Amino acid sequence: MSARLLFVHGAGGYLDDRPLADGIGELLGLETDMPEFSGDDMSFEGWATPLRRRLDALGPDDRVVAHSFGASVLVRVLAEEPRPVRTAVVLAMPDWSPRGWDVPDYELGDTEPETALSLHHCRDDDVVPFDHLALNAAALPSARVTVHATGGHQFLGIENGIADDIR
Repeated sequence: MSARLLFVHGAGGYLDDRPLADGIGELLGLETDMPEFSGDDMSFEGWATPLRRRLDALGPDDRVVAHSFGASVLVRVLAEEPRPVRTAVVLAMPDWSPRGWDVPDYELGDTEPETALSLHHCRDDDVVPFDHLALNAAALPSARVTVHATGGHQFLGIENGIADDIR
């Protein structure tokens, strides 16, 4: 089986995130696997349970990218226990702590994942405030941080920079 890109979309973002997912997958020469997560059950477990199954089925050459709400779920799942994911790219992840949006069900725990993380955020994101990047970087001090001047919440026009990070 050839390598794949597992792309975890954001809340309500299955259709909106498809061009970003496909663009990154195409640049990397990888088949894109973007499962549709529930829009009805937005609990952590509602997304984490099917995500755990996807992660556990990954091979060593597969890549993982997660966007927005999906990124929050991914990072928490990766922190629970080691998974077969060496690296993950996290795009526009909200901070759910009291310093951010203050939603305890989605808040990161105190444990950093063993997976090497790369956090990306655009300064002109009009959905997840840019200051959430600094909050997440403080909570995940081992993560590499990449700031994009433009691209908005959907990272328009900067798929190449994300793909370069994954390579």
